Amino acid sequence: MAHIHDHGSQGHDHSRGAGHVHGSTDKKRVLVAACLTAGFMVAEALGGLFTGSLALLADAGHMLADSIALGLAWYAFHLGGRPATVRLTYGFGRVKTLVAYTNGIAIFAIALWIIYEAWGRLLAPAPVLGGPMLVVAITGLAVNIGCFFVLHGGDRDSLNMRGAILHVLGDLLGSAAAIVAALVILATGWTPIDPILSVLVSLLILSTAWSLMREAAHVLLEGVPASLDRDLIAKDIEGTVRGVREVHHMHVWSMDGSSNMATLHACLNEGTDAHKAVSAIKKRLAVEHGISHTTVEPEFGQCADSHDEHDHDHEHHSAPHHGHYH
Repeated sequence: MAHIHDHGSQGHDHSRGAGHVHGSTDKKRVLVAACLTAGFMVAEALGGLFTGSLALLADAGHMLADSIALGLAWYAFHLGGRPATVRLTYGFGRVKTLVAYTNGIAIFAIALWIIYEAWGRLLAPAPVLGGPMLVVAITGLAVNIGCFFVLHGGDRDSLNMRGAILHVLGDLLGSAAAIVAALVILATGWTPIDPILSVLVSLLILSTAWSLMREAAHVLLEGVPASLDRDLIAKDIEGTVRGVREVHHMHVWSMDGSSNMATLHACLNEGTDAHKAVSAIKKRLAVEHGISHTTVEPEFGQCADSHDEHDHDHEHHSAPHHGHYH
């Protein structure tokens, strides 16, 4: 059967253009956030050591990991803009998903470390300087709010961008918790509030990190995007594209959580123009379902991947075959 693969459809080109614009602006946003985060992280770590505040040290730990993660996110955008190669025919777009998954693991590790340290502080409370702690925490909150708004204007369909936003959101919550802890310590002198709020923030971040890791893993496993239903899409093509009798061997996945792709076999009625049918399928998938890159194999009669009983019996009694082509 003929195999038609058209890279030049309007839907595909439009998606590439939009993705390039998003990627360029997101790359700049992540770089700005990385510089701001790394710059204040040192000051907050010194402030945490000086005041004896676990909340500040915890937030500084978040910011250290976040500055590294944001740097990796920037590099992922940088790699994602490179053209495809002979060995990497889809390019480097999936690097962003790998970084998002790695970010989730890093958040988990930091949150668990904070919980461990907090338990030690609760067993043996340490003195905390509430005044200097409050000043550092308020400054940190201002920096984190700035980073959050820089990133929030980016493409929130991108797993890489969402991972970067999650890191900064964790820092923002950490700074807010440090402010509350400082105010309580100044008002009452009760220092256990410092590790308690650190643990609460860590638990909130853990749940969000798990969601990010689960989505990134789904993309890496080439699962069907949550916004799409493969079987309903196949039925839609069968019901709307003239000349299509059946759709099978359909696979739908995403490269990076935002760019969707599909492959399928389209069984056509006799006399149907294969080129027109394939073009109509591609247009339908791009316009109605947001699938920008599609490979369609048109078929007449029997599927090229199926074997009738005679062929199967012949293969069974002849020399060993070299596998099944799917």
